[in-house]
Amino acid sequence: MAVARRTLLGGALGAGLGSLLVGCSPGRPTSAPVPGQPSASPGSLPPGSAPPGPTAPPTGSPPATVPARPTALSRDAVRARYDGMSPTRWGTDLPGVTAMVGAGSSPGPVVALTFDACGGRGGDGYDAALVDLLRAEQARATLFLNSRWIRANPRVFEDLAADPLFDIADHGTRHVPLSVTGRAAYGIAGTRDPGEVYDEVMGNALDLERRLHPRTTLVRSGTAHYDDVAVRIVRDLGLVPVGFDVNGDAGATFSPRQVQAAMRTVRPGSVVIGHLNHPGRGTAAGMALALPRLRRDGYSFVHVADHLA
Repeated sequence: MAVARRTLLGGALGAGLGSLLVGCSPGRPTSAPVPGQPSASPGSLPPGSAPPGPTAPPTGSPPATVPARPTALSRDAVRARYDGMSPTRWGTDLPGVTAMVGAGSSPGPVVALTFDACGGRGGDGYDAALVDLLRAEQARATLFLNSRWIRANPRVFEDLAADPLFDIADHGTRHVPLSVTGRAAYGIAGTRDPGEVYDEVMGNALDLERRLHPRTTLVRSGTAHYDDVAVRIVRDLGLVPVGFDVNGDAGATFSPRQVQAAMRTVRPGSVVIGHLNHPGRGTAAGMALALPRLRRDGYSFVHVADHLA
């Protein structure tokens, strides 16, 4: 059933911030670092936490053919422009990846809550307690949904998409890092060339357009890792890659107290990453401890699309 949704707005580039990504597949990246580039450090985790082991890579193949958006580059055009181009940077914090939001018209400090739903081996579950909390707190959030999770939860998707408290965004088709060389993060192999970058991003983006009507302009890759060529491709497709600066739940592996500790690092303009596909973990209980304090401190909860810096 198609659900009417308001259009997610694009925005200018945001300043990148260094942080550890765990995404939907927590653990240290298994690939070698790009020479001269910093790697993620466990020092950005809350005290007493440790990154768990990697998750097995997802199964399945990318779509054989993904049609072009009328106003976007076609798959062939992406390949013609980017085939043979070598990346020089890799990670979660690259130029062109939006990691902070502006205050916009809000009278006080703002924070953007974002929650990923990864699907497949990354988890097809639904954390109803977390969504109930967001509704009780009237806390706006941007939900990055993977196509496999949507297929596994069609009625839940329709319910979330119909609620103006939530903006729906693209979390990829197979939930893989965006690379032009197949580079891996947390044991998950990335896209191998510009054509596969197109398939991973646009397969889900076009499906979301069919379901939601307006265009979804925000995207976060599986694991939130990119190389710099893939970031350029995403931008050329008219989409905005969204990062984060507060790692809220370490791929839904944190205890409630660890989530609460991570949320104490929120500052004006922060983008928080969490997960809504692992019910029974510490995310909902930890957010229940953290969100009222943020309200008392004067924070407003905003959609990323409305407050891009």
